[in-house]
Amino acid sequence: MDMKSQRKVSLVGSEEPLAEIMAKITSALNGNGPALAFGPVQSSFAPDSIAVVVTTTGSTGVAKEVALTAQAVIASAQASHKFLGAKIGQRWSLLLPLTHIAGVNVLVRCLELQSQPIDLRNFEGEYPHADYTAIVPTQLYRALHGDEKLLRHLQSAKAVLVGGAHLPRHLRDQAEHHKITIVTTYGMSETSGGCVYNGEPLDGIKIEIDAHSLVRISGKTLASTYLNAESEWQKSFDGAWFTTQDIGEYTDGFLQILGRDDEIIISGGENVSLNAIDELLSLHFPEIEAAAFAVTDLEWGHALHLAIVGQIENSTLAIFLEKTLGVSAKPKKIHRVDSMPRIGIGKIDRKALVELLHNE
Repeated sequence: MDMKSQRKVSLVGSEEPLAEIMAKITSALNGNGPALAFGPVQSSFAPDSIAVVVTTTGSTGVAKEVALTAQAVIASAQASHKFLGAKIGQRWSLLLPLTHIAGVNVLVRCLELQSQPIDLRNFEGEYPHADYTAIVPTQLYRALHGDEKLLRHLQSAKAVLVGGAHLPRHLRDQAEHHKITIVTTYGMSETSGGCVYNGEPLDGIKIEIDAHSLVRISGKTLASTYLNAESEWQKSFDGAWFTTQDIGEYTDGFLQILGRDDEIIISGGENVSLNAIDELLSLHFPEIEAAAFAVTDLEWGHALHLAIVGQIENSTLAIFLEKTLGVSAKPKKIHRVDSMPRIGIGKIDRKALVELLHNE
């Protein structure tokens, strides 16, 4: 390795004071300090242009080390602020872990606004006011179902970004009924976080849908490589466009994400969307939490299973899905779990559900 063109990578400790992290990220973005790694990064060096390294959630295997330039993460912050109409001096609250790009973005946005983040990750007491914040759907659900301190905090913000996982329509409607200004975000570590707000690409971002209905993204917020998997990066990036594994379409001019390519299964010869089942059950049975997952099956190809948190009759769900989506969507078995395994800050870990079934 040619160290002359390499930059040292420094791990950010989970217990480091936020003020120290802010000083370090300032140096990293200015090029005066090492690149900062957030999460379980193993690489000790990165290309000289890299300022921030974050890990993917590993939903498709080993977590990849996503390398981002200062220009990429700053462009992301500036595009976010342009969409929101944010002004110098306004403040963001930090409700997300710094092991995720969405948490890191809060810090960079504060630098751009010349303000300090309000650290609410382990906060006790009444939450102070913030102009903006970013959360995942699970946090929004908790705010609307008992966490009154968080609810008041979200209600007082000018805008609340919600990303990291699919936001059910009924949950967004409920939030808006409670006077929370919701902005849905779509993006990933490879795009420096959210790059589509409320279905619209941010400034400098281009979106296209390829022949396989996969979302492709181009723009100045794109990552540069995977430090630990350059060949994997080259499979997805053609020099201008990054091809995601998300299936999307445009409806009335707005991008709609229908689910991941690996969340469409074939059961009994019929296509079944696991994401569509989750959405449908969330809408019609909001008192429970449900997640669909697939198990390889000799008869069906993939057998549909459900994991459930909460109390409901199995037959109620099975009859509803069969009547609504057809016999291929009728679960072969329904499993009761204490809580849903999750990847990162929001997504259901369907692989963990399969492993749970195998361990039963």
